[in-house]
Amino acid sequence: MNENYGESNLIGHTESFLNQVLSNWLDTIKALQSCEEVMSYAQQLNIVSRCIDFLTLKACPDPKPTMAEADSLNEKDKSQTKGDDWWYEDLSLLSLPLYKRLILSLEAKGMKPENIAGSLIRYITRYVPLMNRQSSFKEKNNNNDVNQGTNSEADQRDMVEEIVGMLPSKKGVTPSKYLLRMLRTAMLLHASQSCIDTLEKRIGSQLEQAILVDLLIPNMGQPAETLYDTDCIQRIIDHFLSIYLPATASTTPCISMHEEGPLASAADSLTPMTIVANLVDAYLAEVALDVNFKLPKFQALATAIPEYARPIDDGLYHAIDVYLKAHPWLVDSEREQFCRLMNCQKLSLEASTHAAQNERLPLRVIVQVLFFEQLRLRTSISSWLFDDTNNFENAQQQNSLNGNNLGHLRSANNGQVDPSQQQGGGNLRERVSELEKECTCIRKELHKLAKSKRGWNIFQRIFFRKRSC
Repeated sequence: MNENYGESNLIGHTESFLNQVLSNWLDTIKALQSCEEVMSYAQQLNIVSRCIDFLTLKACPDPKPTMAEADSLNEKDKSQTKGDDWWYEDLSLLSLPLYKRLILSLEAKGMKPENIAGSLIRYITRYVPLMNRQSSFKEKNNNNDVNQGTNSEADQRDMVEEIVGMLPSKKGVTPSKYLLRMLRTAMLLHASQSCIDTLEKRIGSQLEQAILVDLLIPNMGQPAETLYDTDCIQRIIDHFLSIYLPATASTTPCISMHEEGPLASAADSLTPMTIVANLVDAYLAEVALDVNFKLPKFQALATAIPEYARPIDDGLYHAIDVYLKAHPWLVDSEREQFCRLMNCQKLSLEASTHAAQNERLPLRVIVQVLFFEQLRLRTSISSWLFDDTNNFENAQQQNSLNGNNLGHLRSANNGQVDPSQQQGGGNLRERVSELEKECTCIRKELHKLAKSKRGWNIFQRIFFRKRSC
């Protein structure tokens, strides 16, 4: 069969044919697919390894290809190499064992982790239909979706576990959207606990990249008490805090809630923590609509995020208001304890105005909101008066230093004072007038509250005694 017994024998013909096949990308893919039927013989003859080596060489970008390599590319190969993801779809045609060997070869060759992750996502979305759907609580009882496609539930479960184990370890290369879909799919397919734990840790390490809709993982518990799996989100948040909290807690100064400047600077230095805080508040507002969502679980999720991570508490107030509306049977003591989750000093003017008219809030909370609004108003008045007084005095002092007396200015302006000298006093009067209007609006709100709430006498003594101080 070799050339020792004659020219053009079987080995020579076979080698020539393989060289011709291994010069074309698509032909090599087809040859590798054909090897699955005779895998043991193909392994012994090194056909599989040669195909994988060729595909690896073609998929991995070479910054300086040789002239011979450039000439060996056909027209289709030249057009495909323009994008980094041109090879994703072709490799997804391979069976999982061959695909895994090829991915390991690409990693060893130095393929970028982003491309490895992109190829893995393309592969799993091709064979696991649940990966192509966004989260919805309606899916928890729709087990027929698991059996869609040609692969059985067991095959899909094994594929998810294999793909999760192949994901690059570098943070951020696999988008959080797909990690959360893999987690939801793994739960629906009853994947191993180690697979689920791995996904939760990966998601927690980059939780700031997630979006709300992907966090709404349906509860697959039997029986399911709530619509969404809040315990899973709690574990993900804990993983996130285990990474970011030790680093930020030691460097974060004690922030005074009376000052907005330190809050803004702290938010800039804690961007991931602040993003996650807003994400958690939005998640709480969504799951709060569930009447079976227990108050202790809401409190646990809300308090998991440190208070300094929220520059303002508007998002948390919205979630609390939604929960109170969906759970009207809470007694006053539970409502008061529940509302302690938010800091009334960190509500914006819009949120404070809404809270002052919110009949679902306890009276004590409304008193605190109005008191802090009045305190903020007093602080603003004092600072504005102080700034305008200083500006007016500085302007007068500057005019006297210029050596231009009032008589000279009047003669130059037909006996009238320059309007620029009256600007400081005019601005001061305008601001005081605006503040008086705001005070009038607050008094009107207080009178409305007096008609709609009980215990107004007690409120009046508390609030106006502080106001008169």
